[in-house]
Amino acid sequence: MSRLKSDDLVEVVSGAQKGKRGKVLRVDRRRGRITVQGVNMVYKHLRKSQKHPQGGRIQLEAAIHISNVMLVDPKSGKPTRVRAMVDGDGKKTRVSVRSGNSV
Repeated sequence: MSRLKSDDLVEVVSGAQKGKRGKVLRVDRRRGRITVQGVNMVYKHLRKSQKHPQGGRIQLEAAIHISNVMLVDPKSGKPTRVRAMVDGDGKKTRVSVRSGNSV
């Protein structure tokens, strides 16, 4: 069971982007990295092409390490750790450690 999934609301808890919140766009489990909307913005320089006749540069999100973010608890609005729990019918769910609610 994954700690974070796409479309989760997360907060950056360490690094240069500390305190920023955003929605998870991509999770790369193999590399242990995550892409968050509006966090760790970098410029990508483009050469001239048919799609971009002027060339130029675009701003996009770069991946950060998954250990630098925490899921935001929907009840309290604060960052929380996540644990996996098994329901009575044998289904795994993610549970917030802070509030105990299902995420």
